[in-house]
Amino acid sequence: MDVPGPVSRRAAAAAATMLLRTARVPRECWFLPTALLCAYGFFANLRPSEPFLTPYLLGPDKNLTEKEEIKSNRLLVLKVLWNDFLICYSSRPLLCWSVWWALSTCGYFQVVNYTQSLWEQVMPSRHAAIYNGGVEAVSTLLGAVAVFAVGYIKISWSTWGEMTLSLFSLLIAAAVYIMDTVGNIWVCYASYVVFRIIYMLLITIATFEIAANLSMERYALVFGVNTFIALALQTLLTLIVVDAKGLSLGITTQFLIYTGYFALIAVIFLVNGAVSIMKKYRKSEDPESRSQVTTS
Repeated sequence: MDVPGPVSRRAAAAAATMLLRTARVPRECWFLPTALLCAYGFFANLRPSEPFLTPYLLGPDKNLTEKEEIKSNRLLVLKVLWNDFLICYSSRPLLCWSVWWALSTCGYFQVVNYTQSLWEQVMPSRHAAIYNGGVEAVSTLLGAVAVFAVGYIKISWSTWGEMTLSLFSLLIAAAVYIMDTVGNIWVCYASYVVFRIIYMLLITIATFEIAANLSMERYALVFGVNTFIALALQTLLTLIVVDAKGLSLGITTQFLIYTGYFALIAVIFLVNGAVSIMKKYRKSEDPESRSQVTTS
């Protein structure tokens, strides 16, 4: 039965009104947060119209022209950055923790980026229900708990830090190896959770130890350099292992290489830590031997 024209037009108008009302809801809900984010982005990037260094270089103290000031300003910035770089990385503890930061972060990114492909090979998603997202959430939560608990651990990181890095890097290598060789998805999930917990624990300790050996003005320089080196190493590793122009290895072979990568990190810090402990032990013995010589 046909519906009369006026009735159908009224129904269409009512439906259109309802659609407009419902269409306004998302717009009204998202307008305020979007405006706040835009305002935050604008004010966060505000900079002085003139750098504070310009009046100083153009003033009577230096008496430079604008062209000389621009050239001098660039050279001064580069010189300051280079001097800060040398001062920061001349500290052996900071260099040690920074090297571990860069190397381990490179391996961590590789494992996290390609672990989904490994899980897909172990248990294809079209054949069974998968819980990849839940595992990511659980590993993050347990990692946060481990980070909170590490504050209650009383240990001399200056003495045992390198040995700790070696031991836990070996555990990371074992977790990656188990995840790669055992063809059980639940074992892979458990190994991945252990892998992320250990990394989050160690990266927190490394961050604290690096910051403890720095002044606040140099935080951005050191953490920026460490992150840049990590990403450069990751790019190189991806080109060699994953990319079609490189070796283009299978996913299981890739994770076997990542296992060897973390094992190599463990060996490096084991040797370095053993040498450091021996040096400190000898230094502690020297005053005793000297005191015995003087008393005799």
